[in-house]
Amino acid sequence: MNKNSKEIRCSFCGAGKQDSLMLIAGLDAHICDKCVNQANEILAEELKVRKVKTSPSAPTILKPAEIKSHLDQYVIGQDDAKKILSVAVYNHYKRLNQRIEKDEVEIEKSNIIMVGETGTGKTLLAKTIAKILNVPFCICDATVLTEAGYVGEDVESILTRLLQAADYDVAAAEKGIVYIDEVDKIARKSDNASITRDVSGEGVQQALLKILEGTMVNVPPQGGRKHPDQKMITVNTNNILFICGGAFDGIEKKIASRLRTQTVGYKLKHDDQEVDLKNLYKYITPQDLKSFGLIPELIGRLPVLTYLNPLDRDALHNILIEPKNSLLKQYKKLFEYEGVKLEFEDDVLDFIVDKAMEFKLGARGLRSICEAIMIDAMFEFPSKKDIKRLTVTLDYAHEKFEKSDLKKLKVA
Repeated sequence: MNKNSKEIRCSFCGAGKQDSLMLIAGLDAHICDKCVNQANEILAEELKVRKVKTSPSAPTILKPAEIKSHLDQYVIGQDDAKKILSVAVYNHYKRLNQRIEKDEVEIEKSNIIMVGETGTGKTLLAKTIAKILNVPFCICDATVLTEAGYVGEDVESILTRLLQAADYDVAAAEKGIVYIDEVDKIARKSDNASITRDVSGEGVQQALLKILEGTMVNVPPQGGRKHPDQKMITVNTNNILFICGGAFDGIEKKIASRLRTQTVGYKLKHDDQEVDLKNLYKYITPQDLKSFGLIPELIGRLPVLTYLNPLDRDALHNILIEPKNSLLKQYKKLFEYEGVKLEFEDDVLDFIVDKAMEFKLGARGLRSICEAIMIDAMFEFPSKKDIKRLTVTLDYAHEKFEKSDLKKLKVA
């Protein structure tokens, strides 16, 4: 043993055991403490050089018009919502690049809340804008959130997803953007006092308050419930922009009720404009959100309120054919993989749009109807190698649609 120990040398510099403070044993080699220190210095220098090369001094800031132009390629209409989102993201970039000096005006963030019927493009706007951002972006669902200590997810899980989007780079995550979907599902369930806690409604709103405004939050890195022995990551939410979206089903009645209180009988005052009864969302105010069930403190932390217009017949027709990833282009691509050229007659498009208007499901209704018409062809054609072309006619669409369960839907 003594003989073998004298023969042990560092595999890098050749120093013997007596010449070094410590020899660390590997599988078939050894390394001394001096080589470890030298390797550490080389590694630190290399990482420093790489960081300088890969980290630009200032990210490219897209102008609001450029952001809106990108959104126009994927989302039809909704110009008001696009402008507000574009300006909010642009101002967020400027806020991140602001160097606070003495006596200088500090720009505060303006969180956004979007209101619109189902299928009008709220989530699509968020997903599309995430593609062009130079900051971490994540989409979260408010329906699974509950108060701390109850079954469900803690509010801090929102920031866990942002950390994952930033590859656990805390500095990058603290400059990110979070989209909270289905925020209307955490509305207060009742205005009446109750002996039971509203753990997935008002309780969640109260837990969101400090996060939206800006505070230091201890986030579990893998999500899930927090427990005392768990290691936490501290995230500062002061520079995180929050965008909330929800359908707020039934809020039109509250808007209509408020508008009627400003009239005599059923006739508007002469100095008032005529109310568009088909699109009451355009008249929405923070007062309506409070009536729906959002607490005033939460509304105050979402100062920018915007709406999405209901989709009319022309908008639905354009959604079918115009966007980069329109439904028809998706189906044509699917059949192209099978070597089949797919075509749709114009009458078929009108039929699909008419049914979507009838079901009142927005753009999602288009997908359901198209699936009902195309499901048999998508099932059969991969097995048929001799067919190279399929033209969907109105008779074919009628026949397939009548066979589906969609025709049994009742019109609301």
